[in-house]
Amino acid sequence: MSSIRSLLLVLALACLLLVTFPSPCDSSPASAVHHHVNKCRPSGRLQGPDTGHTCGECCRPGHFYPTYRCSPLVTTQTKAVMTLNDFSEGGDGGGPSECDGKYHSNSERVVALSTGWYHKGKRCHKHIRIHGRGRSVLAKVVDECDSMHGCDEDHAYQPPCRPNIVDASKAVWEALGIHDANYIGEYNITWSDA
Repeated sequence: MSSIRSLLLVLALACLLLVTFPSPCDSSPASAVHHHVNKCRPSGRLQGPDTGHTCGECCRPGHFYPTYRCSPLVTTQTKAVMTLNDFSEGGDGGGPSECDGKYHSNSERVVALSTGWYHKGKRCHKHIRIHGRGRSVLAKVVDECDSMHGCDEDHAYQPPCRPNIVDASKAVWEALGIHDANYIGEYNITWSDA
């Protein structure tokens, strides 16, 4: 009789634990969303080679940089860090844009998205709406801010992008009323698909 009570007590505690702490293997949609938002962890790391190339944002030889296949889940107010990019030939963007193989003027409202958001080119030539400083602007996706590769000539010797970057042209910064982009360098924004 005592062993039956002990068994019932153990079963009751197990049920209580399952209700209080759901299984980490739960495959419900809510769990999948939570998992995607909070589990965008580095997928690897890249060591900066000794290229002899030096600049303010260049990879440091021997330093390890995290790489990311994912980006946070896109919502109607996706949090991101906006960085400044020069998409023109000879600019800090490296080679031509991934979507069309062309360079773009700094007067165009264009962006590059981190690898997960770029989604293997599925957002190419589509517009996103960027919100910042009480304003919003439409910008066209023309490139990937590569979160998997970097530290080479194709990537202007810069490290892989973080997973939450919207790399924007000067025209996007100015449309948001941020005229000192060269000084600021980064700005917290939200964005969504337009």
